[in-house]
Amino acid sequence: MRVLHVAAEVFPLVKTGGLADVLGALPQALIGQGADVRLVLPGLPAIADAVLDQRPVGEIGPCFGAARVGLRLGRMPDSGVPVYVIDAPLLYRRAGGPYQGPDGDEWADNAERFALLGWVGAHLASGELDPGWRPDVLHAHDWHAAMACAYLEAHPPASAASVFTVHNLAYQGLFPQGDFALLGLGSRFMASTGLEYHQQVSFMKAGLKFADRVTTVSPTYAREIGTAEFGFGLDGVIRGRGADVSGVLNGVDGAVWNPATDTAIAARYAPGKLAGKARCKFALQTELNLAPRADAPLFGVVSRLTSQKGLDLVLGALPGLLERGGQLALQGAGDPALEAAFVAAARANPGAVSVRIGYDEAFAHRLVAGADAILVPSRFEPCGLTQLYGLRYGTLPVVRRVGGLVDTVVDATDEALQADRATGFSFDAATPAALDGALQRAIATYAQPARWKQLMARAMAQDFSWEGAAQKYMALYRDLVSLRNTAD
Repeated sequence: MRVLHVAAEVFPLVKTGGLADVLGALPQALIGQGADVRLVLPGLPAIADAVLDQRPVGEIGPCFGAARVGLRLGRMPDSGVPVYVIDAPLLYRRAGGPYQGPDGDEWADNAERFALLGWVGAHLASGELDPGWRPDVLHAHDWHAAMACAYLEAHPPASAASVFTVHNLAYQGLFPQGDFALLGLGSRFMASTGLEYHQQVSFMKAGLKFADRVTTVSPTYAREIGTAEFGFGLDGVIRGRGADVSGVLNGVDGAVWNPATDTAIAARYAPGKLAGKARCKFALQTELNLAPRADAPLFGVVSRLTSQKGLDLVLGALPGLLERGGQLALQGAGDPALEAAFVAAARANPGAVSVRIGYDEAFAHRLVAGADAILVPSRFEPCGLTQLYGLRYGTLPVVRRVGGLVDTVVDATDEALQADRATGFSFDAATPAALDGALQRAIATYAQPARWKQLMARAMAQDFSWEGAAQKYMALYRDLVSLRNTAD
Protein backbone atom coordinates (compact mmCIF):
# COMPACT_ATOMS: atom_id res chain seq x y z
CA MET A 1 0.00 0.00 0.00
CA ARG A 2 1.60 3.25 -1.20
CA VAL A 3 0.32 6.38 0.57
CA LEU A 4 1.15 10.02 -0.14
CA HIS A 5 0.45 12.52 2.65
CA VAL A 6 0.02 16.16 1.62
CA ALA A 7 0.39 18.78 4.35
CA ALA A 8 1.74 22.22 5.16
CA GLU A 9 3.68 21.39 8.33
CA VAL A 10 5.37 18.53 10.12
CA PHE A 11 6.98 18.05 13.53
CA PRO A 12 9.79 18.74 14.31
CA LEU A 13 10.47 21.07 11.36
CA VAL A 14 7.45 23.38 11.21
CA LYS A 15 4.75 23.37 13.88
CA THR A 16 1.86 25.73 14.62
CA GLY A 17 -0.40 23.14 16.25
CA GLY A 18 -1.45 19.52 16.45
CA LEU A 19 -1.43 19.06 12.66
CA ALA A 20 2.37 18.95 12.70
CA ASP A 21 2.39 16.33 15.46
CA VAL A 22 0.06 14.13 13.43
CA LEU A 23 2.23 14.39 10.31
CA GLY A 24 5.31 13.65 12.36
CA ALA A 25 3.87 10.46 13.86
CA LEU A 26 1.16 8.95 11.64
CA PRO A 27 3.41 8.20 8.63
CA GLN A 28 5.83 6.31 10.88
CA ALA A 29 2.94 4.32 12.38
CA LEU A 30 1.65 3.48 8.89
CA ILE A 31 5.11 2.30 7.88
CA GLY A 32 5.01 0.08 10.94
CA GLN A 33 1.81 -1.44 9.49
CA GLY A 34 3.61 -2.25 6.26
CA ALA A 35 2.70 0.80 4.15
CA ASP A 36 5.07 2.56 1.76
CA VAL A 37 4.59 6.19 2.83
CA ARG A 38 5.87 9.50 1.51
CA LEU A 39 5.11 13.13 2.35
CA VAL A 40 4.91 16.19 0.14
CA LEU A 41 5.60 19.51 1.86
CA PRO A 42 6.08 23.13 0.81
CA GLY A 43 9.71 24.23 0.67
CA LEU A 44 9.53 26.55 3.68
CA PRO A 45 13.00 27.42 4.97
CA ALA A 46 12.78 25.17 8.03
CA ILE A 47 11.78 22.27 5.77
CA ALA A 48 13.98 22.87 2.73
CA ASP A 49 17.07 23.38 4.90
CA ALA A 50 16.52 20.33 7.14
CA VAL A 51 15.38 17.51 4.86
CA LEU A 52 18.34 15.20 4.24
CA ASP A 53 19.81 13.75 1.05
CA GLN A 54 17.66 15.78 -1.32
CA ARG A 55 17.89 14.96 -5.00
CA PRO A 56 16.04 16.54 -7.91
CA VAL A 57 12.94 14.72 -9.13
CA GLY A 58 12.09 17.19 -11.85
CA GLU A 59 11.51 20.78 -12.85
CA ILE A 60 7.88 21.82 -13.01
CA GLY A 61 8.52 25.26 -14.46
CA PRO A 62 6.64 28.52 -13.85
CA CYS A 63 3.22 28.20 -12.19
CA PHE A 64 1.03 29.82 -9.54
CA GLY A 65 2.95 33.06 -9.78
CA ALA A 66 6.38 31.48 -9.27
CA ALA A 67 8.90 31.80 -12.08
CA ARG A 68 10.52 28.51 -11.13
CA VAL A 69 9.14 25.45 -9.36
CA GLY A 70 11.06 22.24 -8.85
CA LEU A 71 10.58 19.05 -6.88
CA ARG A 72 13.15 17.32 -4.71
CA LEU A 73 13.02 14.02 -2.83
CA GLY A 74 14.80 13.53 0.48
CA ARG A 75 14.11 12.09 3.91
CA MET A 76 13.01 13.44 7.26
CA PRO A 77 15.99 14.07 9.56
CA ASP A 78 14.42 12.39 12.59
CA SER A 79 12.48 9.45 11.15
CA GLY A 80 13.89 8.92 7.68
CA VAL A 81 10.39 9.04 6.15
CA PRO A 82 10.74 9.96 2.45
CA VAL A 83 9.55 13.49 1.68
CA TYR A 84 9.05 15.48 -1.50
CA VAL A 85 9.98 19.14 -1.04
CA ILE A 86 8.39 21.68 -3.39
CA ASP A 87 11.20 24.03 -4.37
CA ALA A 88 9.46 27.36 -5.08
CA PRO A 89 11.55 30.08 -3.42
CA LEU A 90 9.28 32.94 -4.50
CA LEU A 91 6.31 31.34 -2.73
CA TYR A 92 7.87 29.60 0.23
CA ARG A 93 11.34 30.87 1.10
CA ARG A 94 10.49 33.93 3.16
CA ALA A 95 10.62 35.08 6.77
CA GLY A 96 7.63 34.60 9.05
CA GLY A 97 5.37 31.62 9.59
CA PRO A 98 3.88 29.16 7.14
CA TYR A 99 0.66 31.17 6.84
CA GLN A 100 1.46 34.68 8.11
CA GLY A 101 4.25 37.17 7.66
CA PRO A 102 6.37 38.58 10.49
CA ASP A 103 3.67 41.23 11.06
CA GLY A 104 1.09 38.54 11.79
CA ASP A 105 -0.96 39.22 8.66
CA GLU A 106 -1.89 36.42 6.26
CA TRP A 107 0.32 36.20 3.19
CA ALA A 108 -1.51 37.91 0.32
CA ASP A 109 -0.65 35.04 -2.06
CA ASN A 110 -1.73 32.16 0.19
CA ALA A 111 -4.22 30.99 -2.45
CA GLU A 112 -1.37 30.42 -4.89
CA ARG A 113 1.01 29.05 -2.27
CA PHE A 114 -1.36 26.32 -1.14
CA ALA A 115 -2.92 25.70 -4.53
CA LEU A 116 0.59 24.73 -5.62
CA LEU A 117 0.88 22.31 -2.70
CA GLY A 118 -2.36 20.63 -3.73
CA TRP A 119 -1.46 20.66 -7.43
CA VAL A 120 1.86 18.92 -6.79
CA GLY A 121 0.16 16.36 -4.52
CA ALA A 122 -2.41 15.54 -7.20
CA HIS A 123 0.14 15.25 -9.99
CA LEU A 124 2.33 13.00 -7.86
CA ALA A 125 -0.77 10.88 -7.22
CA SER A 126 -1.37 10.69 -10.97
CA GLY A 127 2.19 9.49 -11.58
CA GLU A 128 3.10 12.53 -13.66
CA LEU A 129 5.88 14.01 -11.53
CA ASP A 130 7.66 10.87 -10.31
CA PRO A 131 6.95 7.87 -12.58
CA GLY A 132 9.09 5.71 -10.31
CA TRP A 133 6.61 5.96 -7.41
CA ARG A 134 2.85 6.17 -7.79
CA PRO A 135 0.66 6.11 -4.68
CA ASP A 136 -2.49 4.07 -4.22
CA VAL A 137 -3.93 6.70 -1.84
CA LEU A 138 -3.53 10.46 -1.60
CA HIS A 139 -4.19 11.66 1.96
CA ALA A 140 -4.59 15.46 2.26
CA HIS A 141 -4.63 17.28 5.59
CA ASP A 142 -6.65 20.41 6.35
CA TRP A 143 -7.44 23.31 4.02
CA HIS A 144 -3.81 23.93 3.07
CA ALA A 145 -3.68 20.60 1.22
CA ALA A 146 -7.37 20.25 0.29
CA MET A 147 -6.93 21.47 -3.29
CA ALA A 148 -5.17 18.18 -4.04
CA CYS A 149 -8.61 16.56 -4.03
CA ALA A 150 -10.00 19.10 -6.52
CA TYR A 151 -7.01 18.76 -8.86
CA LEU A 152 -7.31 14.99 -8.70
CA GLU A 153 -10.99 15.32 -9.60
CA ALA A 154 -10.15 17.67 -12.47
CA HIS A 155 -7.93 15.14 -14.26
CA PRO A 156 -9.79 11.83 -14.48
CA PRO A 157 -9.33 9.00 -14.49
CA ALA A 158 -7.45 9.34 -11.21
CA SER A 159 -5.64 6.17 -10.27
CA ALA A 160 -5.23 7.11 -6.61
CA ALA A 161 -8.04 7.08 -4.08
CA SER A 162 -8.27 10.20 -1.91
CA VAL A 163 -8.78 10.84 1.80
CA PHE A 164 -9.19 14.30 3.31
CA THR A 165 -8.73 14.83 7.04
CA VAL A 166 -10.30 17.81 8.80
CA HIS A 167 -8.06 18.80 11.69
CA ASN A 168 -9.96 22.01 12.49
CA LEU A 169 -13.03 23.11 10.54
CA ALA A 170 -12.78 26.65 11.91
CA TYR A 171 -9.87 27.38 9.56
CA GLN A 172 -11.28 27.02 6.06
CA GLY A 173 -8.90 28.72 3.63
CA LEU A 174 -11.33 31.35 2.31
CA PHE A 175 -10.23 33.63 -0.52
CA PRO A 176 -11.85 36.30 -2.70
CA GLN A 177 -13.90 35.00 -5.61
CA GLY A 178 -11.48 36.62 -8.04
CA ASP A 179 -8.71 34.30 -6.85
CA PHE A 180 -10.45 31.38 -8.56
CA ALA A 181 -8.87 32.49 -11.83
CA LEU A 182 -5.45 31.73 -10.32
CA LEU A 183 -6.24 28.07 -9.71
CA GLY A 184 -6.34 26.74 -13.26
CA LEU A 185 -9.62 24.87 -12.82
CA GLY A 186 -12.68 24.71 -15.05
CA SER A 187 -15.66 26.93 -14.31
CA ARG A 188 -17.69 23.97 -12.99
CA PHE A 189 -15.50 24.01 -9.87
CA MET A 190 -16.65 27.55 -9.01
CA ALA A 191 -20.17 26.48 -8.12
CA SER A 192 -22.02 25.67 -4.91
CA THR A 193 -21.30 22.02 -5.68
CA GLY A 194 -17.59 22.90 -5.79
CA LEU A 195 -15.43 25.56 -4.17
CA GLU A 196 -17.92 28.43 -4.04
CA TYR A 197 -18.84 29.51 -0.52
CA HIS A 198 -20.88 32.70 -0.12
CA GLN A 199 -19.19 34.28 -3.15
CA GLN A 200 -15.76 33.24 -1.92
CA VAL A 201 -13.39 30.40 -2.78
CA SER A 202 -13.19 27.76 -0.05
CA PHE A 203 -10.20 25.44 -0.10
CA MET A 204 -11.78 23.42 2.72
CA LYS A 205 -14.73 22.62 0.46
CA ALA A 206 -12.33 21.16 -2.11
CA GLY A 207 -11.53 18.39 0.35
CA LEU A 208 -15.07 18.00 1.67
CA LYS A 209 -16.63 17.77 -1.78
CA PHE A 210 -14.07 15.88 -3.85
CA ALA A 211 -12.24 13.44 -1.54
CA ASP A 212 -13.42 9.84 -1.72
CA ARG A 213 -13.60 9.79 2.07
CA VAL A 214 -13.51 12.51 4.73
CA THR A 215 -12.12 11.83 8.18
CA THR A 216 -11.77 13.94 11.30
CA VAL A 217 -9.42 13.48 14.22
CA SER A 218 -11.98 12.05 16.66
CA PRO A 219 -15.31 10.22 16.37
CA THR A 220 -17.27 12.80 18.37
CA TYR A 221 -15.94 15.69 16.25
CA ALA A 222 -17.02 13.81 13.11
CA ARG A 223 -20.58 13.90 14.44
CA GLU A 224 -20.37 17.47 15.75
CA ILE A 225 -19.31 19.09 12.47
CA GLY A 226 -22.55 17.95 10.88
CA THR A 227 -24.43 20.30 13.23
CA ALA A 228 -25.00 24.05 12.99
CA GLU A 229 -23.24 24.63 16.32
CA PHE A 230 -19.91 23.14 15.21
CA GLY A 231 -20.15 23.13 11.40
CA PHE A 232 -19.02 26.73 10.75
CA GLY A 233 -21.44 27.02 7.84
CA LEU A 234 -20.31 23.75 6.24
CA ASP A 235 -22.54 21.41 8.24
CA GLY A 236 -24.86 20.93 5.25
CA VAL A 237 -21.94 19.88 3.05
CA ILE A 238 -20.78 17.44 5.70
CA ARG A 239 -24.25 15.99 6.24
CA GLY A 240 -24.47 15.58 2.48
CA ARG A 241 -21.47 13.24 2.52
CA GLY A 242 -23.32 10.91 4.92
CA ALA A 243 -21.39 7.76 5.80
CA ASP A 244 -18.34 9.00 3.86
CA VAL A 245 -17.44 11.06 6.97
CA SER A 246 -15.88 9.26 9.94
CA GLY A 247 -13.56 9.95 12.85
CA VAL A 248 -10.21 8.36 13.66
CA LEU A 249 -8.82 9.41 17.01
CA ASN A 250 -5.34 10.91 16.99
CA GLY A 251 -2.60 9.22 18.96
CA VAL A 252 0.46 10.19 20.96
CA ASP A 253 3.99 9.66 19.76
CA GLY A 254 5.39 7.52 22.55
CA ALA A 255 8.95 8.21 21.45
CA VAL A 256 8.41 11.94 22.06
CA TRP A 257 5.94 11.98 24.96
CA ASN A 258 6.94 9.40 27.56
CA PRO A 259 7.79 10.34 31.17
CA ALA A 260 9.93 7.22 31.52
CA THR A 261 12.33 8.32 28.76
CA ASP A 262 11.78 12.10 28.45
CA THR A 263 15.15 13.87 28.62
CA ALA A 264 13.52 17.32 28.80
CA ILE A 265 12.02 16.84 32.28
CA ALA A 266 13.66 17.14 35.68
CA ALA A 267 13.21 13.50 36.67
CA ARG A 268 11.86 10.50 34.82
CA TYR A 269 9.00 8.46 36.21
CA ALA A 270 6.55 5.72 35.28
CA PRO A 271 3.36 4.11 36.60
CA GLY A 272 4.06 2.68 40.01
CA LYS A 273 7.29 4.69 40.24
CA LEU A 274 6.02 8.25 40.69
CA ALA A 275 8.71 9.81 42.87
CA GLY A 276 10.05 11.61 39.82
CA LYS A 277 6.68 13.30 39.30
CA ALA A 278 7.00 15.14 42.61
CA ARG A 279 10.54 16.21 41.67
CA CYS A 280 9.24 17.52 38.34
CA LYS A 281 6.64 19.60 40.19
CA PHE A 282 9.19 21.09 42.57
CA ALA A 283 11.55 21.87 39.69
CA LEU A 284 8.76 23.57 37.74
CA GLN A 285 7.68 25.62 40.73
CA THR A 286 11.28 26.67 41.29
CA GLU A 287 11.81 27.55 37.60
CA LEU A 288 8.65 29.68 37.53
CA ASN A 289 9.10 31.32 40.96
CA LEU A 290 5.94 29.69 42.24
CA ALA A 291 5.70 28.88 45.93
CA PRO A 292 7.33 25.41 46.26
CA ARG A 293 4.34 23.80 47.94
CA ALA A 294 3.60 20.11 47.47
CA ASP A 295 0.11 20.61 48.92
CA ALA A 296 -0.87 23.25 46.32
CA PRO A 297 -2.53 21.68 43.26
CA LEU A 298 -0.66 23.04 40.25
CA PHE A 299 -2.78 23.51 37.11
CA GLY A 300 -1.01 23.80 33.77
CA VAL A 301 -2.00 25.28 30.41
CA VAL A 302 -0.15 24.70 27.14
CA SER A 303 -2.26 26.27 24.44
CA ARG A 304 -2.89 28.82 21.78
CA LEU A 305 -4.53 31.75 23.56
CA THR A 306 -7.79 31.96 21.62
CA SER A 307 -11.50 31.99 22.31
CA GLN A 308 -11.74 28.51 20.76
CA LYS A 309 -9.46 27.14 23.46
CA GLY A 310 -11.61 28.67 26.22
CA LEU A 311 -8.77 30.57 27.83
CA ASP A 312 -11.13 33.41 28.74
CA LEU A 313 -12.94 30.84 30.90
CA VAL A 314 -9.69 30.20 32.75
CA LEU A 315 -9.37 33.91 33.50
CA GLY A 316 -12.92 33.95 34.83
CA ALA A 317 -12.36 30.90 37.03
CA LEU A 318 -8.88 31.93 38.20
CA PRO A 319 -9.95 33.78 41.38
CA GLY A 320 -11.72 30.68 42.69
CA LEU A 321 -8.75 28.47 41.82
CA LEU A 322 -6.41 30.74 43.78
CA GLU A 323 -8.79 31.14 46.74
CA ARG A 324 -8.76 27.36 47.14
CA GLY A 325 -4.97 27.25 47.23
CA GLY A 326 -4.28 26.32 43.64
CA GLN A 327 -1.50 27.52 41.35
CA LEU A 328 -1.47 28.19 37.59
CA ALA A 329 1.41 27.79 35.12
CA LEU A 330 0.67 28.81 31.53
CA GLN A 331 2.57 28.73 28.27
CA GLY A 332 0.90 30.08 25.16
CA ALA A 333 0.50 32.85 22.63
CA GLY A 334 -2.28 34.25 20.50
CA ASP A 335 -4.93 36.87 21.17
CA PRO A 336 -3.08 39.99 22.41
CA ALA A 337 -5.90 40.79 24.86
CA LEU A 338 -5.67 37.32 26.39
CA GLU A 339 -1.89 37.52 26.53
CA ALA A 340 -2.08 40.85 28.36
CA ALA A 341 -4.74 39.57 30.76
CA PHE A 342 -2.70 36.53 31.77
CA VAL A 343 0.47 38.59 32.16
CA ALA A 344 -1.47 40.97 34.41
CA ALA A 345 -2.80 38.03 36.45
CA ALA A 346 0.76 36.77 36.97
CA ARG A 347 1.92 40.19 38.13
CA ALA A 348 -1.02 40.46 40.51
CA ASN A 349 -0.44 36.98 41.98
CA PRO A 350 3.31 36.38 42.38
CA GLY A 351 4.11 32.93 43.67
CA ALA A 352 0.75 31.59 42.54
CA VAL A 353 0.50 32.38 38.79
CA SER A 354 3.26 32.19 36.20
CA VAL A 355 2.85 32.97 32.50
CA ARG A 356 5.20 32.49 29.57
CA ILE A 357 4.11 34.04 26.28
CA GLY A 358 5.36 32.03 23.29
CA TYR A 359 6.02 28.37 22.73
CA ASP A 360 9.02 26.25 23.64
CA GLU A 361 8.76 22.50 23.10
CA ALA A 362 11.13 21.51 25.91
CA PHE A 363 9.38 23.79 28.38
CA ALA A 364 6.02 22.31 27.32
CA HIS A 365 7.35 18.91 28.40
CA ARG A 366 8.51 20.31 31.75
CA LEU A 367 5.15 21.97 32.32
CA VAL A 368 3.12 18.86 31.51
CA ALA A 369 5.37 16.71 33.70
CA GLY A 370 5.43 19.16 36.60
CA ALA A 371 1.75 20.12 36.77
CA ASP A 372 -0.79 18.09 38.72
CA ALA A 373 -3.58 18.80 36.23
CA ILE A 374 -3.80 20.20 32.69
CA LEU A 375 -6.60 22.57 31.64
CA VAL A 376 -8.25 22.13 28.21
CA PRO A 377 -11.54 24.08 28.48
CA SER A 378 -12.13 24.36 24.72
CA ARG A 379 -15.34 25.67 23.18
CA PHE A 380 -14.75 23.07 20.48
CA GLU A 381 -11.90 20.60 20.14
CA PRO A 382 -11.43 18.37 17.06
CA CYS A 383 -9.23 15.98 19.02
CA GLY A 384 -6.86 17.70 21.37
CA LEU A 385 -3.40 16.39 22.05
CA THR A 386 -2.63 18.26 25.27
CA GLN A 387 -5.04 16.15 27.31
CA LEU A 388 -3.45 13.00 25.83
CA TYR A 389 -0.02 14.22 26.91
CA GLY A 390 -1.48 14.91 30.35
CA LEU A 391 -2.90 11.39 30.64
CA ARG A 392 0.42 9.89 29.64
CA TYR A 393 2.25 11.95 32.27
CA GLY A 394 -0.29 11.37 35.06
CA THR A 395 -1.30 15.04 34.82
CA LEU A 396 -5.06 14.85 35.09
CA PRO A 397 -7.04 16.69 32.39
CA VAL A 398 -9.77 19.19 33.24
CA VAL A 399 -11.75 19.45 29.99
CA ARG A 400 -14.97 20.66 28.45
CA ARG A 401 -17.17 17.82 27.22
CA VAL A 402 -16.74 18.38 23.45
CA GLY A 403 -15.06 16.71 20.48
CA GLY A 404 -12.06 14.52 21.13
CA LEU A 405 -12.09 15.52 24.80
CA VAL A 406 -15.25 13.42 25.17
CA ASP A 407 -13.55 10.49 23.50
CA THR A 408 -10.43 10.56 25.67
CA VAL A 409 -11.28 11.73 29.21
CA VAL A 410 -13.62 9.93 31.64
CA ASP A 411 -15.07 12.30 34.22
CA ALA A 412 -14.44 11.48 37.88
CA THR A 413 -18.05 10.90 38.81
CA ASP A 414 -18.80 8.68 41.80
CA GLU A 415 -19.82 5.89 39.44
CA ALA A 416 -16.67 6.16 37.31
CA LEU A 417 -14.47 6.29 40.40
CA GLN A 418 -16.09 3.20 41.86
CA ALA A 419 -15.61 1.38 38.56
CA ASP A 420 -11.99 2.61 38.36
CA ARG A 421 -12.59 4.19 34.93
CA ALA A 422 -12.13 7.89 35.78
CA THR A 423 -9.16 9.73 34.26
CA GLY A 424 -9.95 13.42 34.76
CA PHE A 425 -12.64 16.06 35.23
CA SER A 426 -15.21 17.30 32.71
CA PHE A 427 -17.77 20.10 32.51
CA ASP A 428 -20.46 21.06 30.00
CA ALA A 429 -21.31 24.75 29.63
CA ALA A 430 -18.69 27.11 28.18
CA THR A 431 -18.85 29.39 31.21
CA PRO A 432 -16.40 30.33 33.97
CA ALA A 433 -18.90 28.98 36.51
CA ALA A 434 -18.97 25.54 34.90
CA LEU A 435 -15.18 25.42 34.74
CA ASP A 436 -15.03 26.59 38.34
CA GLY A 437 -17.23 23.67 39.35
CA ALA A 438 -14.83 21.21 37.71
CA LEU A 439 -11.87 22.91 39.37
CA GLN A 440 -13.57 22.67 42.76
CA ARG A 441 -13.99 18.92 42.25
CA ALA A 442 -10.38 18.56 41.12
CA ILE A 443 -9.02 20.49 44.11
CA ALA A 444 -11.21 18.52 46.53
CA THR A 445 -9.98 15.28 45.00
CA TYR A 446 -6.34 16.43 45.17
CA ALA A 447 -6.82 16.74 48.93
CA GLN A 448 -7.47 12.97 48.98
CA PRO A 449 -4.05 11.55 47.99
CA ALA A 450 -5.20 7.94 47.64
CA ARG A 451 -8.02 8.88 45.27
CA TRP A 452 -5.77 11.21 43.27
CA LYS A 453 -3.20 8.43 42.85
CA GLN A 454 -5.97 6.10 41.71
CA LEU A 455 -6.90 8.62 39.01
CA MET A 456 -3.26 9.03 37.99
CA ALA A 457 -2.79 5.28 37.68
CA ARG A 458 -5.87 4.89 35.49
CA ALA A 459 -4.87 7.90 33.36
CA MET A 460 -1.37 6.56 32.75
CA ALA A 461 -2.80 3.15 31.85
CA GLN A 462 -4.66 4.57 28.84
CA ASP A 463 -3.34 3.52 25.43
CA PHE A 464 -3.55 6.28 22.84
CA SER A 465 -0.68 5.09 20.70
CA TRP A 466 -0.60 5.77 16.97
CA GLU A 467 -0.70 2.04 16.24
CA GLY A 468 -4.48 1.90 16.69
CA ALA A 469 -5.07 4.94 14.47
CA ALA A 470 -2.74 3.53 11.81
CA GLN A 471 -4.65 0.25 11.76
CA LYS A 472 -7.92 2.12 11.20
CA TYR A 473 -6.43 4.21 8.40
CA MET A 474 -4.96 1.12 6.74
CA ALA A 475 -8.41 -0.51 6.80
CA LEU A 476 -9.89 2.63 5.22
CA TYR A 477 -7.18 2.73 2.54
CA ARG A 478 -7.72 -0.94 1.69
CA ASP A 479 -11.47 -0.43 1.36
CA LEU A 480 -10.98 2.55 -0.97
CA VAL A 481 -8.44 0.79 -3.15
CA SER A 482 -10.66 -2.29 -3.35
CA LEU A 483 -13.65 -0.16 -4.38
CA ARG A 484 -11.58 1.64 -7.01
CA ASN A 485 -10.26 -1.64 -8.41
CA THR A 486 -13.78 -3.05 -8.54
CA ALA A 487 -15.02 0.06 -10.37
CA ASP A 488 -12.20 -0.25 -12.88
